[in-house]
Amino acid sequence: MTEQSDTRLDGHSPLHTQVQETEEVLIKLSASDPELAATLARILGVVASEAARTPRFARALGKALIPPEPRTASRPAERPRRSRRAPGVIEPFAVFAESGETGLRSRLGELDLEQLRDIVSEHGMDHDRLAMKWKDPQRVIDRIVERVESRTAKGAAFRGRPEQSTTPHGEDGEPKVEDPPA
Repeated sequence: MTEQSDTRLDGHSPLHTQVQETEEVLIKLSASDPELAATLARILGVVASEAARTPRFARALGKALIPPEPRTASRPAERPRRSRRAPGVIEPFAVFAESGETGLRSRLGELDLEQLRDIVSEHGMDHDRLAMKWKDPQRVIDRIVERVESRTAKGAAFRGRPEQSTTPHGEDGEPKVEDPPA
């Protein structure tokens, strides 16, 4: 008998342990979701059977199950924005939340054109690739305010306002019943 067959028969091989653990988990799952447990068992059976029968499938499956190597700094996962600009000197969304449009316009009015462009660049506010070419600071301020308002209001229709009610109330707090037209 070979060493490999000995480890299969003695019941202490790593594979035997994994099979037992999988069986226990499937049995546990079947108590709460028998259909899912049966489906998973069938899938595992079909995959294992096909891998045993077809060496090419077994190799492809083995390659697919190898965890990917961590990416190195030389090859980033996603391409970072290549901005040569400095970060903005103010956070326009925080200023807007704190002091509204008037406060934001006031703070932006204190900045020079390059500082305004830094904010536009940092927050991706030049969707049409025009704002960075503008020479008029007021135009750039208008763009920043417009984008901040737009992004801040995005999804507002779904947030609702709990302090407002759609049903009109009378003086006693009870819903008003409107008289039908005569």
